[in-house]
Amino acid sequence: MGSLDTNPMAFSALPNDKAAFEPLNPEDVRAYLHKAVDFISDYYTNVESMPVLPNVKPGYLQDELSASPPTYSAPFDVTMKELRTSVVPGMTHWASPNFFAFFPSTNSAAAIAGDLIASAMNTVGFTWQASPAATEMEVLALDWLAQLLRLPTTFMNRTSTGRGTGGGVILGTTSEAMLVTLVAARDAALRRSGSVGVADLPRLTVYAADQTHSTFFKACRLAGFDPANIRSIPTGSETDYGLDPTKLLEIMQADTDAGLVPTYVCATVGTTSSNAVDPVGAVADVAALFNVWVHVDAAYAGSACICPEFRHHLDGVERVDSISMSPHKWLLTCLDCTCLYVRDAHRLSDSLETNPEYLKNDATDSGEVTDLKDMQVGVGRRFRGLKLWMVMRTYGTAKLQEHIRSDVAMAKMFEDFVRADDRFEVVVPRNFALVCFRIKATGAMTEEDADEANRVLMENLNKTGKAYLAHTVVGDRFVLRFAVGSSLQEERHVRSAWDLIKKTTSSIMD
Repeated sequence: MGSLDTNPMAFSALPNDKAAFEPLNPEDVRAYLHKAVDFISDYYTNVESMPVLPNVKPGYLQDELSASPPTYSAPFDVTMKELRTSVVPGMTHWASPNFFAFFPSTNSAAAIAGDLIASAMNTVGFTWQASPAATEMEVLALDWLAQLLRLPTTFMNRTSTGRGTGGGVILGTTSEAMLVTLVAARDAALRRSGSVGVADLPRLTVYAADQTHSTFFKACRLAGFDPANIRSIPTGSETDYGLDPTKLLEIMQADTDAGLVPTYVCATVGTTSSNAVDPVGAVADVAALFNVWVHVDAAYAGSACICPEFRHHLDGVERVDSISMSPHKWLLTCLDCTCLYVRDAHRLSDSLETNPEYLKNDATDSGEVTDLKDMQVGVGRRFRGLKLWMVMRTYGTAKLQEHIRSDVAMAKMFEDFVRADDRFEVVVPRNFALVCFRIKATGAMTEEDADEANRVLMENLNKTGKAYLAHTVVGDRFVLRFAVGSSLQEERHVRSAWDLIKKTTSSIMD
């Protein structure tokens, strides 16, 4: 028995059936969560010193942990030890202040607490009656956020005069927001064209700039649109890679003349690749000529629009049909939290409603409540509204605006560093807290040589574990993306990253 006593994994082989199984024993809940909270606090204290990217190979975890589930129980301390020794070393640390890749995945103490409490309550709020407070909280949080964004009251669930015609729902991701609005737009276009069932589906067309997130094109396929009718409209430096309304009009008119039915256009505020901004108002004006559904994807940059100096990027939003933004990207609310607003909630629920006998109830029949199951793909749903409300209630508008402005200021500082070094160029204008830059082709260096130099620079930077950057392609050129916004980031981290970039560049170019 001595060897078993010294081997934590051995506990999994020992039966512990003397006590009754109580998975929610109050003392266990308290003890386990105290240990989990200590782990989280220690993690945030130490994450800065951890390599941002792990040095592991595919399948490593199955080699370290048992490939089969244990038969018998083990002390929670054993589970936590394996978390520390096997899982954490294989994590890419999105919480690290040295993480500058993709877009930030922000978090906060209030959001973590809200998510923890929601998980503990574990409500499944598919209807208002299934959990009135969960629905009411989601509605309230969405309306609060709508006010911070200064959205028209037509997008709110509740207005000063009572229940509005619009409304919102919290979904998991932007992909879901696009999918459900595509389905609603599809059904509206089929009705408008007089289609018998889905007979006219092959005639429906959808539109977006070539900078639009790839998830849009995936959602179009899921919604049944013919891939041949998905228009990816080329953009260029003349519009800073935003959608050109003139091109949109020409393509929609050509489709109409060919007997097709323009159905949906996605405008983006802050594209993933370069943070380009499509002109929302101008796109809406073109779409109105063809009675086309307009959706605005503001997943990342929508959070910035709580600051008055960035709100102009949403000008014209009163003329669109839907808009989504993701507080889990830049508004300190942990995954998953995508807020979708629609100007006419019935157009969404008419396409997504389910009403089985076992879910029928007086509250739903009264028409006075929102059943959020009818605004999403599935039926079951998490209590996501709690963490969003806790973030806004705890920090207030002023602190949230301060958070956005601080990130933008650090990004501007980095942009100034790049512009001051004649080895580099800023490729596209910086709209928010993303800087797209590259080693520029000079002297005998060709553009292809510069592409390779930038590729090597990124690889060498990321190998150090001291910073993590991602790339994109803009105007056929390989470009590095430096995204400021990790919740723990301070000016010193941006300065250190720039010093590392300069040093690494010198090592590969000298």
